[in-house]
Amino acid sequence: MGMISTKDGAEIFYKDWGSKDAQPIMFHHGWPLSSEDWDAQMLFFVGHGYRVVASDRRGHGRSSQTDVGHDMDHYAADASAVVEHLDLRNVVHIGHSTGGGQVARYVARFGEPQGRVAKAVLVSAVPPLMVKTDSNPDGLPMEVFDGFRSALAANRAQFFMDVASGPFYGFNRPNAKASEAVVHNWWRQGMMGSALAHYEGIKAFSETDQTEDLKAIAAPTLVLHGDDDQVVPYKNAALKQIDLLKNGEMKIYPGYPHGMLTTHADVINPDLLAFIKR
Repeated sequence: MGMISTKDGAEIFYKDWGSKDAQPIMFHHGWPLSSEDWDAQMLFFVGHGYRVVASDRRGHGRSSQTDVGHDMDHYAADASAVVEHLDLRNVVHIGHSTGGGQVARYVARFGEPQGRVAKAVLVSAVPPLMVKTDSNPDGLPMEVFDGFRSALAANRAQFFMDVASGPFYGFNRPNAKASEAVVHNWWRQGMMGSALAHYEGIKAFSETDQTEDLKAIAAPTLVLHGDDDQVVPYKNAALKQIDLLKNGEMKIYPGYPHGMLTTHADVINPDLLAFIKR
């Protein structure tokens, strides 16, 4: 574990496990979580002989609660700062939700131009654009994201509990087997971070058009999404991602929720391993 300082003074926390001679996999977490959302994947892959790295996004987890830079450009630059600090090469980058947007921008702007990327994986990821616009008529109305902001500002603790116990893991579905521990762990990670970072991050994940990022990625890219994702609907995300990527493949999981990396790690982890080993 360590800390690095970015050019604008943010302190970014990171984990770095496994042999430094092994191929690295870097994990990019979703909003409003931390690198600990990747526990199931990091333990799995370090056990398979990989070097695993994950950082806490600025304003999230144990990274500093800076009041600036809560946008996709800074997220990607911060990821690049960690990669360059550790001098990671031949890296597989895996991003979930907002972290998928971070991966897309990092790979397009930094990783591939620097020759550091082997492959990428977008899991339940937000690109190309979540919000509804004239050019993206299938997106979610701005009122949805305004509602997120209002709920967060009014009572962040309750809002986070509602998200985790409801749509994020699909625990609001009939006959769902909800896990109180999973809900509390999500809540714990969220509440470690900055309310300002989380508030401004809503704009970052919903209004950042990443069409050109996806078009620019040349590395083999795996797109994974559940068709019961209530947070990032797959038809406006995965199905558009695969059309924009130069070298992509896609798998849609029937009935899986947004947080499928946790609820279905026993299925997702072997699929990730198979893609990485090819």
